[in-house]
Amino acid sequence: MKAKFLFGIAMSTLAFLSCDDTTDTLGNSLTNEADHFEILTDTFFVSTRSILADSVLSRNQYSYLGRIKDPETGTYVTSHYTTQFAILESLDGTPFLPEKDSIMSTEDGNVIADSCRLQIYFYSSIGDSLNSMKLTALEMERPAEEGTMYYSNFDPEAAGMLRTDANAIRKNKMYTTLDLNLSDSLRNLITDKTNMESVTIPLNETYRDKSGKAYKNYGTYIMQKYYEDPENFRNSYNFIHNVCPGFYIKTTDGLGVMSEVYLTELVFHYKYMSGDSIYQGSTLLSGTEEVMQTTHIDNDRQRLRELASDNTCTHIKAPAGIFTEVTLPVDEIKYNHENDTISGARIVFSCMNQTSDDAFGEPEYVLMLPKDSLYSFFENKNVPNNSTSYIGTYNSSQNTYTFNNISNLISRMYQAKQNNGTTENWNKVVLVPVSISTTSSSGSTSASITNVSNEMSLKSARLVGGSANPHDPITISVIYNRTTK
Repeated sequence: MKAKFLFGIAMSTLAFLSCDDTTDTLGNSLTNEADHFEILTDTFFVSTRSILADSVLSRNQYSYLGRIKDPETGTYVTSHYTTQFAILESLDGTPFLPEKDSIMSTEDGNVIADSCRLQIYFYSSIGDSLNSMKLTALEMERPAEEGTMYYSNFDPEAAGMLRTDANAIRKNKMYTTLDLNLSDSLRNLITDKTNMESVTIPLNETYRDKSGKAYKNYGTYIMQKYYEDPENFRNSYNFIHNVCPGFYIKTTDGLGVMSEVYLTELVFHYKYMSGDSIYQGSTLLSGTEEVMQTTHIDNDRQRLRELASDNTCTHIKAPAGIFTEVTLPVDEIKYNHENDTISGARIVFSCMNQTSDDAFGEPEYVLMLPKDSLYSFFENKNVPNNSTSYIGTYNSSQNTYTFNNISNLISRMYQAKQNNGTTENWNKVVLVPVSISTTSSSGSTSASITNVSNEMSLKSARLVGGSANPHDPITISVIYNRTTK
């Protein structure tokens, strides 16, 4: 489908293009050398389809825990996670624990911890926060290794990474994600991101390490291991490999809640003397971004396949669900324009209304990237470069995702084909739901993207498209510059 317009119409089309993409020099050219080229416009059809996401890289700031029914598919999504605990290296030489002789918590002449616990903090939840859920905290036999790519289908239990002997920690805990201790009036004043309950898992029973040695509790084990060899506490690597490989937090019962876990802590308490006074001391180890955390997602793969086969639309579902594949008409765009410069290429993806009032919300961000880069982009910790990868933000008022100018991508695809450097996916991109982290420099009005990871929370969108699309077709609007001198 082609439609060439007059110069004035082309200029109005330019107004829709992002001013910070690749058209930044176009205004100067028009001003100084407008008689040296002409602007042409054209519009082309774009084809799309849903593709099943086998799994996604599990490298996220937050972990997820719970089990919930997808109102759109009627299937269940279950999430579990592993966490390690970081040892922060002291900059001023402060030791991990006070001097052994100052510890007042002792038993039979040995240093002990008075108490120990795991503490899980929720950032937010989807579902009925009053539903009772059950988790099981399982001790790891060996740690998830830094540098290894763990995907969302990675199951540490099936991989034999959990300690399974009779002395291994296996703690069950019932919980709700809403703090029922708050009064109704106070709960109504606090947002859902501050009244989520922190789940406490006591670790106060006798603990036996893999050699069979008994300790009063797990905190006592940590303390005595430190005094045996402080070198094992010099950094997180030593601690994880020689003392505590971490825990697997598994959803084992309950339905209707999926929670975002922003922090898991290992805490133990003891008494120590300083000067002439006895103090209550505590040590807190956190599962942070500095150490490895993985999220394990269980999806109904058969139902997702059925959903992806619906050709009357396409889907974007997270976590680890469905992506939308887009075939760009690169050959058509360049036909009879081999010597013209593509200065603009705009494409809009319209969302369809949700099929249920309880449906998961649309992803806030969607990443467009070449299909052949679907895995390497995340493994290499890339960020969008507005040349081969782009971020589209959900516009709730228009119910759309817009990519204002992907002209660089079109040109690169065409050039790669001319140089015989293509694969069967040479003109295909994929729309992937993602979460992003940004930073702003002092005095700047815009933020820079510093990290992009696969969206692991519950998100869903149906897009206009598919081979049996009953709606207006998806199009890409292209602007060319043609030299006339």
